[in-house]
Amino acid sequence: MQELIADVLVVGGGTGGTAAAIQAARRGAKTILVSEFEWLGGMLTSAGVTAPDGNELAAFQTGIWGAFLRELERRQPGGLDNAWVSFFTYEPRIGAEIFADWVKALPNLQWIAGEIPTAVLQENDPCGIGEATRILGVEFQTVRVEAKITIDATELGDLLALGNIPHRWGWELQSEFNEPSAPPESNELTQTYPVQAPTWVVVMQDFGEAEAPEIPKPEHYNPDLFEKAWQNYGAEAFLNYGRLPGDRFMINWPISGNDYGENPNRLLDRSTRLEFHEEAKAHSLAFAHFIQTKLGRRYGLAENTFPNGTAFALHPYYRESRRLIGITTLREQDLLPKGQVAPLPYQVDAIGCEYAENFCQAIAIGNYANDHHYPSGDIPLKSKSIRWGGRWTGTPFTIPYTCLIPKEIDNFLVCEKNISVTHIANGATRLQPLVLGIGQAAGMAAALCIEQICHPRHLDVRSLQLALLTDAIAPAAIFPLFNLSPKHPEWLVWQQYYLDHPESYPTNGECPASKSIQAPSDQAKPFNGIFHRKGVQDYTLKSTEPSQTEWLIVTVDPEVNAQLQKIQTGQSLSGLGKFNQSGNWILVEALNTDNQHYPEAFVK
Repeated sequence: MQELIADVLVVGGGTGGTAAAIQAARRGAKTILVSEFEWLGGMLTSAGVTAPDGNELAAFQTGIWGAFLRELERRQPGGLDNAWVSFFTYEPRIGAEIFADWVKALPNLQWIAGEIPTAVLQENDPCGIGEATRILGVEFQTVRVEAKITIDATELGDLLALGNIPHRWGWELQSEFNEPSAPPESNELTQTYPVQAPTWVVVMQDFGEAEAPEIPKPEHYNPDLFEKAWQNYGAEAFLNYGRLPGDRFMINWPISGNDYGENPNRLLDRSTRLEFHEEAKAHSLAFAHFIQTKLGRRYGLAENTFPNGTAFALHPYYRESRRLIGITTLREQDLLPKGQVAPLPYQVDAIGCEYAENFCQAIAIGNYANDHHYPSGDIPLKSKSIRWGGRWTGTPFTIPYTCLIPKEIDNFLVCEKNISVTHIANGATRLQPLVLGIGQAAGMAAALCIEQICHPRHLDVRSLQLALLTDAIAPAAIFPLFNLSPKHPEWLVWQQYYLDHPESYPTNGECPASKSIQAPSDQAKPFNGIFHRKGVQDYTLKSTEPSQTEWLIVTVDPEVNAQLQKIQTGQSLSGLGKFNQSGNWILVEALNTDNQHYPEAFVK
């Protein structure tokens, strides 16, 4: 067995693990990344979820997430605005190439693919005086890696089980954390679906006039499971939900679709996990067969989308994992807004840790609504959404550093869906952009622990926050501020101000920064028409072209959002934006109104 030594070992090449390894190595730590699959990126690539949700507003496109979007825009032919479920859809291969290129550019980062962890190396109470257990590394099938800091970035929190590190799986009742949406007692739903349903994503292709190869009907095919899939949407809107470039469609559909949740407890053991995988993949094949049967042979499987040569992702899209029992457990009420933003996290229960109780612990930003997937349907949850930029978006919240650290285990961090969070809150923390941010913070924390010669629970969190804000390649925001995009000249000033004065953080999530109009992208095209205000943050534009097309007007830009709120019904409106046929919207990047003109240099 090969034996290696590193400063930082990241186990799992998914969304969080890839970000953690890249950030740790960029900071200078000797890093080893061990992945099970040949593509890096997890949910964003190998699991096929190339329509990421959350952190879509310009103000939240920071850190490695923002850098990933900018590189996608540069590399993806035809742009990213293709579907209606997300502002960003792309070919999985291109996302995987970006992460692989970033890894290759780092000489102190070694990536080993095709390995599964088999044991966690640890030292129990080394001095016999009550010290915490120390993680020393991980053993895989053909390699053993010792490291000063180990990060669990596996899709299902496998190191937590292998190392007997305290963790949770399944629901918490209302009595445990007093969460408003948690069930008061165990019921049929909590017993049948202990975790959210995974999905085995399949990509389909519009073959146009040509006839697609027939999709085989799997064994035990039951079309009744899918009959209601798009009855409230129509076939075209159903397909355009996850439209990708090149007339392809990401099939990740929750309504009578390919979510699969039959006895998910099988995922806890690798032998029964394979059985679950076979069933989940067969379920997606059955859904694809149903789609072709109903919509015709124009639609077929998009073979060679993934490196396995098929239309099926390399592994399921997992929405939930084993979850660490950390110093802090993030609860539903910690995500709910007071005003338009959630309160900042402060450390109040760090027993044995060197944190001031009045110190803000935020290290990553999320803003997705709390969204749970079960084959039986949605569950009622406390709302955390607002209308902003002409559409619904989730209210922002932050992840505290103490959710990444075990209470009594040293040299160990987590950075995937396995952070210390309740089952209910996981519905908002599991999304791809936020997990990238968590991974970036974990990687930076690990590198700083090497620099400061300390355990993760003794790390100076302020040094972590400053390092993320001032990173030379991908600076990451700590505080959600709707009106402060990373291109704003005062971005760092205000982020650091609230780091020094967290008590001044505004409940509306807006800081008193000066106006700063940003240049539109090269993909933005001119539009003009008559503006109509249908309601609060609800706008349409009837184009002045002969067709008189009516478009929804949406934006992710803070200055455009402010301008739209001042425009009156019936006013002529022109500007630059991206036209999205799937969502029937114009994503506005610059406006030219009677009172506000964008510079002529912005016109491409």
